[in-house]
Amino acid sequence: MADFTNSFWDWYIVVLTLLGVIGCGVLLYSQSKVKLHKNAEGKIDTTGHVWDENLTELNTPMPRWWMWLFYLTIVFGLAYLFLYPGLGTYAGKLGWTSSAEYKDELKKADADFSPLFAKYQKQDLKAVAADPQARAIGERLFLTYCAQCHGSDARGNKGFPNLTDKDWLFGGEPATIKETILHGRIGAMPPMGAALGSDKDVENVAHYVLSLSESTHDPIKAVFGKEKFGACMACHSAGGKGNQTLGAPNLSDKIWLFGGSPETIMETIRKGRTATMPPFEDFLGDAKVHVLAAYVWGLSNHPNDPPPPVAEK
Repeated sequence: MADFTNSFWDWYIVVLTLLGVIGCGVLLYSQSKVKLHKNAEGKIDTTGHVWDENLTELNTPMPRWWMWLFYLTIVFGLAYLFLYPGLGTYAGKLGWTSSAEYKDELKKADADFSPLFAKYQKQDLKAVAADPQARAIGERLFLTYCAQCHGSDARGNKGFPNLTDKDWLFGGEPATIKETILHGRIGAMPPMGAALGSDKDVENVAHYVLSLSESTHDPIKAVFGKEKFGACMACHSAGGKGNQTLGAPNLSDKIWLFGGSPETIMETIRKGRTATMPPFEDFLGDAKVHVLAAYVWGLSNHPNDPPPPVAEK
């Protein structure tokens, strides 16, 4: 990459850009000198192109008003390149940058919305989740920053958890969800193929894992896989209930992060899996994360649903 960062490429861009603009001007000037030509019979010359039997293309110069419009665009382009960045590393006479404009917009937005976020930051997450305005703000934050991985409906994609159910890798309490968004998470399952032994052992363990959730499996293979599953219990615990401290999934339900077919489970056992949730603390700040976490918690807890009817005694 060092070959593309020296001053040669800066001047390369400057020269090509200016030659392109000047070339347009020279071409335009040459065409402005074209005069109306007539043949010996006094008729205007044609280019020889004829369509539909009698539609003839005449050899006439461009209208003067049109030519002046082109000249104005060249002048505008040169003025723009003088005032704004566009010629290599030249910053422009005005010193405008997109990053500075972005920061100014952020400052203005913070000034306008900081009091609102500060109000919600003082409230309990569950109370924020029940506030219609906070939910609407949280939804916009989610669609902007989270939907790329978890989907616009928050039901997740392959390798990205569904946030609308109550199956949580690291825990679904409001404070835990906020911590996840603030600091991110790294979930890693090491490859276990070598530890388990042969491919047959891997297949047996995969069928035992399927049996934990009463999914379709081979019962004989599951019996042989139960003993080998002991190598997995340090993370997934006995019975495959998982360990939220480590982010180890619960294998006893039918919720699968990467897929629940025997082939996919065998691939997971052999090669392992790694998933990363990026931290948003520096990017969004605690106040916005507070509202976003409340929205995410509300996706699976529905704080505005009517309470269940009281059973009559």
